Amino acid sequence: GRQLTALGHDVRLIPAQYVKPFLKGHKNDYRDAEAIAEAVQRPTMSFVALKTPEQMDLLALHRVRSRLVGQRTGTINQIRGFLIERGIIVRQGVVPLRKALPDILSSNTDILSPRMVNLIAELMQDWRRLDERIETVSTEIEALARQDDSCQRLMTVPGVGPIISSAMVAAIGNGAGFKQGRDFGAWLGLV
Repeated sequence: GRQLTALGHDVRLIPAQYVKPFLKGHKNDYRDAEAIAEAVQRPTMSFVALKTPEQMDLLALHRVRSRLVGQRTGTINQIRGFLIERGIIVRQGVVPLRKALPDILSSNTDILSPRMVNLIAELMQDWRRLDERIETVSTEIEALARQDDSCQRLMTVPGVGPIISSAMVAAIGNGAGFKQGRDFGAWLGLV
């Protein structure tokens, strides 16, 4: 899109979900092109603004962070599941589990086999590595948010910090793709 704009063309991107109703039959290149051509002629069609390379980089950082957070949650849940299977119950939450694990692994009871102790210790190392990676990516996102004027303006809203503000800027840019505030609210799922 950016390359075509540089050549002087008027580039308009259509979200895939808006083209889908115009698709006839099974998906192939010809039918996709026909559906796009029909959708673009609609007078009420909504278009998506082109993302800048900076927006795409920031969006990629957020996607990586989201994946890492999901992996960390999965690791924590797996540790908790293994402990529950052995009858060891730890209060809900990350902090109680983190505090209880050293005592659980160091106690010489017959509840946990040596293999399970090693397995949980390795999972704890994975958890620490994921924490470090998440912290690194979050720090990079926060640094980018401090440098961006749009992020700074969004952070003046109570409850909006660097992660949320940078995610908004990465997703919608300056908001020029919305004709009115109601459209933005609908995009958020508020209307």
